[in-house]
Amino acid sequence: MTLNTPSQTVDPPSSEESKGLILIVDDTPHNLQILSTALTKQGYQVRGAANGSMALIGAKNIMPDLILLDIKMPEMDGYTVCERLKADAATQEIPVVFISALDDALDKVKAFTVGGVDYITKPFQLAEILARVENQLTIGRLQKEQRQQNEQLQAEVRDRIAAEAQIQALNADLEQRVIQRTERLKQEIAEREKAQEQLKYMAMHDPLTDLPNRTLFLNCLEATLQEIQQHPDRSFALLFLDCDRFKAINDSLGHLVGDQFLVAIAKRFQRCVGDQLLARLGGDEFTILLKDVSNEHQATDLANAIQQSLLEPFHIGDNEFFISASIGIVMSHPDYQQPTEMLRDADTAMYRAKALGKARHIVFNASMHADVQSSLQLETDLRRAIERQEFILNYQPIVALETGIITGFEALVRWISPELGFVSPGKFIPLAEDTGLIIPLGEWVLREACRQLNEWQTHNVTDIPLTMSVNLSVKQFSQPNLIEVIDQVLAQTQLPAHCLKLEITESAIMENSDSAAKILDQLRARQIHLSIDDFGTGYSSLSYLHRFPVNTLKVDRSFVCRLDAADDNVAIVQAIVTLAQTMGMDVVAEGIETTEQQLQLKALGCEYGQGYLFCKPVDAETVREMLASKNYTLG
Repeated sequence: MTLNTPSQTVDPPSSEESKGLILIVDDTPHNLQILSTALTKQGYQVRGAANGSMALIGAKNIMPDLILLDIKMPEMDGYTVCERLKADAATQEIPVVFISALDDALDKVKAFTVGGVDYITKPFQLAEILARVENQLTIGRLQKEQRQQNEQLQAEVRDRIAAEAQIQALNADLEQRVIQRTERLKQEIAEREKAQEQLKYMAMHDPLTDLPNRTLFLNCLEATLQEIQQHPDRSFALLFLDCDRFKAINDSLGHLVGDQFLVAIAKRFQRCVGDQLLARLGGDEFTILLKDVSNEHQATDLANAIQQSLLEPFHIGDNEFFISASIGIVMSHPDYQQPTEMLRDADTAMYRAKALGKARHIVFNASMHADVQSSLQLETDLRRAIERQEFILNYQPIVALETGIITGFEALVRWISPELGFVSPGKFIPLAEDTGLIIPLGEWVLREACRQLNEWQTHNVTDIPLTMSVNLSVKQFSQPNLIEVIDQVLAQTQLPAHCLKLEITESAIMENSDSAAKILDQLRARQIHLSIDDFGTGYSSLSYLHRFPVNTLKVDRSFVCRLDAADDNVAIVQAIVTLAQTMGMDVVAEGIETTEQQLQLKALGCEYGQGYLFCKPVDAETVREMLASKNYTLG
């Protein structure tokens, strides 16, 4: 269809057949085509306008009986068009029906506020539009008839002033009609007000649980903050609740069961909260506004009551569920000016509770905010450090305990920041894991360690066979292209695959158990050695050792450092060594610091070790000098 200007029509019926003149305002030609065709077939005269300016001109020129108005248009939106129509005496009586893809309750409220008589949501149904158009035109005709009747009655009063009885009858009839019309208008107004109230309610409440939503909660929190500023002797608390491991419910049983579970959780929270304000912010996050508390114990008592209530199972259909919650608590303070500030700090405390093991509550203190800011800054610094290559590798020798001869090195990444100086691995490695930066960082470590060992070998720095041990994180191990990355690194650095040892934690294997066997088999096929790092601190399941091709078990330093203290640690190390020997594996003990520990480990049958007793982690140049001097024996 050719887009109509306000002075054009689309196949209009004759004036005798026309049911009314309609102006369609929409910047989408396809919508104009559909609406124009449908309305024309129903006997309406139709004219179109492609933007707000054309609509204002056309409305004054043709004076349509009804305007169908889109909201989102370039240059001038539908709200503005409607406001200008209603501000003009010539067009203010023309009924405006909004048609829009905006489905938010506040958008609809705004449409009625600027003067719209109805609101239709896209994608629309033609039958609905035709019905609503007919309804609005019928109302218009009735109003026009009313005006004509009023004019007729007034004329009859003037013309038949002598016929007092007839005039009285006409007046009575007129009065009755006015009463009826007034009653109908009152009813329509009441229904419209009810609809508007319903829209406002929907805009402020969660549709799933019927609890107040984020908007309403923040409004109430803001009002409470203002009350506290006027009455500083009062105080209140904000609790931020997040269900632990709720994602597993949705992932395993679907969102329908998850929604039913959320409704049940909300009801249980409500029983604990009573008449205090409980809201659902979204997902599995809830907040509680606890007013008129004198100290934080009242807030922690409520948190304890909630966690105690969650010990009871939930029954959803044939399923029984258990859930726990991590709760952050923040107390009101004069420094809080905005509700989002309190919500932020309660959220921070909640995440601290999760970090400490979940199923607990934590009361916010200022140091937590400082920690979050510090962590965010450290993340920014870490990203820049990876871009700027501010990292170096240190190498700690792995020696044969019987002879003290170096058999290989473990590559350990170090961050030397121009601004921060030396940053502890214990500080930036967990952050790299959480943010996913461990993947590019880990790939750099792997490439640099392989390159360095190959350099020592090709330059004849040493004539003894050495291996390079490199740690693989959980996230690296779960990469779908891990094997391709390793192949690429070995090809680029020209390091023989049998010289590389990959150290993997038990958790990395068990969290990826479905794919772990395949990946480890591929690594074994390339003659890459595999070590289980920190053995004895994780799952320690014999079943996975039987399933996976592992070469080496590394005894965690926590067992080694306590060898002198208790017989049970000796028994643990002995069990690990015996297990490894039975399964044809090597054993490396980490963190050896004393001669006594070395002698005990040798006596237990442990073959290899590393630790400060032999050598601290050193840079590549120190290793080069060590190897060049043929000093292969340590300890």
